[in-house]
Amino acid sequence: MASEVQLRILVATELVEESYEDVLVVVGGTSFSMTEPPFVSRERLMKHQQYFQHIHKHTYLKGRFDKITSVAIPLALTVTSLALIGRGIYNMSHGIGKKA
Repeated sequence: MASEVQLRILVATELVEESYEDVLVVVGGTSFSMTEPPFVSRERLMKHQQYFQHIHKHTYLKGRFDKITSVAIPLALTVTSLALIGRGIYNMSHGIGKKA
């Protein structure tokens, strides 16, 4: 026998597909039932899982707008910082911007 603290989940599989109200969670003698429906249907979830698991790209480039957040923004920050560093080095070497 397991200890009283152990979490036991009892799920009636034929009822779970129709509604999530029949999922029963037993914790230490107290039972709770989930009455909230899932966020996404199972079919849509399976479709998204298959898409993201079978695509032949890097993980950070799999979504629709991931190229913008993972490539374009860091590239723009890199180019901007290198341009400002180059400008600072040029100004220092030519004495531009000295007060006295």
